[in-house]
Amino acid sequence: MFFDRPESGELAILIQIGMESAQDEADAREFEELAIAAGAIPAALIVSSRKSTSPRFLVGTGKIVEIAAALKEHNAQLVIFNHTLSPSQERNLEKELSCRVLDRTGLILDIFAQRARSHEGKLQVELAKLKHASTRLVRGWTHLDRQKGGIGQRGVGETQLELDQRLIADRIKQINKNLDKVRAQRHQSRRARVRAEVPTIALVGYTNAGKSSLFNRLSGDDTFVANMLFATLDSTLRKVQIPNYGTAILADTVGFVRDLPHQLVDAFRATLEETVEARLLLHVVDCNNDERQLMIEEVNKVLAEIGADAIPTLMVFNKVDLLGDKFACVERDEHGKPFRAWVSARTGAGIDELLAAISELIGGDMMTTTLTLTPAQGRQRARLYRLGVVKEENTTDEGNTVIKLQMPRADLVRLIQEEQLDLAAFNPAPHSDVAIPHESSGIAPVDEGDLFR
Repeated sequence: MFFDRPESGELAILIQIGMESAQDEADAREFEELAIAAGAIPAALIVSSRKSTSPRFLVGTGKIVEIAAALKEHNAQLVIFNHTLSPSQERNLEKELSCRVLDRTGLILDIFAQRARSHEGKLQVELAKLKHASTRLVRGWTHLDRQKGGIGQRGVGETQLELDQRLIADRIKQINKNLDKVRAQRHQSRRARVRAEVPTIALVGYTNAGKSSLFNRLSGDDTFVANMLFATLDSTLRKVQIPNYGTAILADTVGFVRDLPHQLVDAFRATLEETVEARLLLHVVDCNNDERQLMIEEVNKVLAEIGADAIPTLMVFNKVDLLGDKFACVERDEHGKPFRAWVSARTGAGIDELLAAISELIGGDMMTTTLTLTPAQGRQRARLYRLGVVKEENTTDEGNTVIKLQMPRADLVRLIQEEQLDLAAFNPAPHSDVAIPHESSGIAPVDEGDLFR
């Protein structure tokens, strides 16, 4: 046990710094949801509107008296701040209030520790918690003697602290080694997918936007879904069949949140590498949330931090069933490319249109052609089936196989070069102008003002 601290409990007093704007009110609502997601029972919300924070307690002494009274009134055992506390502030508050004190970073770390299920996820959370704890270790162990000057006055406290610091440093080193192995395995898997020409489509978005529900709808999986923040943490990969394209890998990633602790961004970088290496991002947004634009900006901020901001992105406005399924559609930009889809992962409204848009964006210029293969070209035939691009197959009287293909023109050209296929075996040849026209949704762009008035 690293800390000599008061025992924690579930009944909590929440402390919000500032409540002067709509953004502050949104932060307070999300803060309460985070506390509930961690298993706390909010007993009261106390707002401090100080323009400058106290270096000793963060809040003023008058507010400390108010918090102490609330703890006594509600018989609460925990105080949670929607703010980052320094180690000394956390120590001073716990000493003054005689209860466990947690800041926003510690709260989110606790949620992640509860929700991580995979070996990799648990390692990542443990790494983040150890890095966070290492900054606070020096003010723990208040029950131990400190070294003092003079004969007979030296204690053992500092020796114990140094021992724990070494233990934490050794454990962090071991976790990083294990995570390096995970990264190497992921890299091998990605290389295999690249060789098999299977693209990755990554779902990103604010927590509780409905990513896992959309993942289940698109992949047919049964990933855990719940109406709470950070319901799922572990990255999940599934094969999906994209109409008029073929096989792709769908990746569900951890949700983002305002002020996501940097320890978690760093710790989950191995998981987020699936996002960085994706060919297309589906940025899932809760279209029924009044703070959706702020959430979009927060997600874009994290994407920029991990180097994924340049990847082509399709905005997916989810939960359109709460507005009426008639709004399900795909919007196109001035160049005719899909840039926003309105769907309902719960009812399935707009999913077919979304899949068509994904096919268009990852496939580019699609082409339909037939390829005649001889009996000796079984390996090439097997590769086409692995790619999921075969639409029809027939056998001629001469024993040759005629395969109808549908795939991106660029991928087909690369296939011809790698397999040294004869252009005369294609009808029409890849250099012709024959291509599949992309059908427009036929629906005018949605005016958000009409939806949210």
